Amino acid sequence: MKKWLLLFSFILLFVAGCANKAEEEELAYLDVKMAVEEKLPANQEVELACLVTYGDEKVTDASEVKFEVWKHGTEDRQMIEGKHVGDGKYVARYTFAAKGTYSVVAHVTAKNMHNMPKIDVVVE
Repeated sequence: MKKWLLLFSFILLFVAGCANKAEEEELAYLDVKMAVEEKLPANQEVELACLVTYGDEKVTDASEVKFEVWKHGTEDRQMIEGKHVGDGKYVARYTFAAKGTYSVVAHVTAKNMHNMPKIDVVVE
């Protein structure tokens, strides 16, 4: 009887340990913080950037990072590929051709998750 009780206790501890690990993994999520100035110059190349983390880890191997840009009031949207430059930072270079208000969305896929933060910028 003691053997069965010991075996049952071992199995119970093993399952509890697996559940705790699963809970820890569930707490981590893909976080993308935009790093783009809110006011930008027209006709000058600027940096579109975002910082990508998963829990406390800086993501250096995202499967996709693209920046979608469009001027308010238009249907024309552009997708610009972002490149990893270190420490979880992804960057694309872009030139806004005209003054106005634009939306910038970072499309980031990593760790089997997708995140799409959006900001609006004023081009002067």
